[in-house]
Amino acid sequence: MGRQYGSIRRRSMTAKTAHTIADFTARLPGGQEVSLADKLGKVVLVVNTASKCGYTPQYEGLEALWREMGPRGFEILAFPCNQFGGQEPGSAAEIESFCKVNFGLSFPLMDKIDVNGPQAAPLYEWLKSGARGILLTRSIKWNFTKFLVDRQGRVVRRYAPKAPPHMLQQDILALL
Repeated sequence: MGRQYGSIRRRSMTAKTAHTIADFTARLPGGQEVSLADKLGKVVLVVNTASKCGYTPQYEGLEALWREMGPRGFEILAFPCNQFGGQEPGSAAEIESFCKVNFGLSFPLMDKIDVNGPQAAPLYEWLKSGARGILLTRSIKWNFTKFLVDRQGRVVRRYAPKAPPHMLQQDILALL
């Protein structure tokens, strides 16, 4: 079954046959599986995160986007990932506590996942095929790679890790 934290599964489709974010489920840090079908009708930013990364201060900007645009139908799905320099070694409880204490995070963190390789979450395989990186690469290069999903559940755009959250605001507003 692979890693214990491989937390996103497809409902009945593969990443290649999925059409929208609604075709996937994800796990919360406590292990509860949730359908992403409730994300249809909302604008969603999906981001792989890490607590010990140079980009970790982006949590502050993500929280600001969430507080400002959440009431208008914007959501963030943050997936901790330890694949880049071992920068997310903690347990789900440790990660959640760190984010709340240091950044006042109020949007939900999901369970830890892989975003590349043979154990990559199907959601991430789908995201990567829908919005490729530089030189049309599929792989995620680092923590805080961001994907914007429209109200119909389709991948709209991919943002590099260095893109600060406030730089995404206009694109998000255009979809709201």
